[in-house]
Amino acid sequence: MIEKIKYNNKEYPLHQAIGNAAQFAISYAKYYCKGIGYDVGCMKKEWAFPGAIPIDISFGDGFHALNLPLKEEVDYIFSSHCLEHIHKWIDVLNYWYLKLKTGGVLFLYLPHYDQEYWRPWNDTKHVQIFTPEIIKDWMKHKGFINIFIGEKDLNCSFMIVGEK
Repeated sequence: MIEKIKYNNKEYPLHQAIGNAAQFAISYAKYYCKGIGYDVGCMKKEWAFPGAIPIDISFGDGFHALNLPLKEEVDYIFSSHCLEHIHKWIDVLNYWYLKLKTGGVLFLYLPHYDQEYWRPWNDTKHVQIFTPEIIKDWMKHKGFINIFIGEKDLNCSFMIVGEK
């Protein structure tokens, strides 16, 4: 039996409410995220992208989206269902851009607008809602190349990847 949640008379799979959304993007991210990098906002170290340096404010080590530990630039930044929790998301993306090597990869997995519960006016843990076009426009503005966007998946989320 497929367990469901209900919101505004619409049904969604239960897994959308239990965390670890990254599990649905990691198999794709493995093609792009190689070398030394971060998983920002993973919530639990065991949920982090394999081989990444896990970053989450819940770890209490002082590192977070605007304070990454390595001084040198990295090969990738992977982030799943994190950016929508951040008020100054442009500041965060600009900082991540600076932390990436030339040729480095930014891989984002974000909630899709179609999941009503995740909209900021319904889920107050979320302060933003994104569309693929918004993130793509920011990436193009910064000069990213090879930008690819996935469609809405069964987790009601989308992936977007770009190369610095």
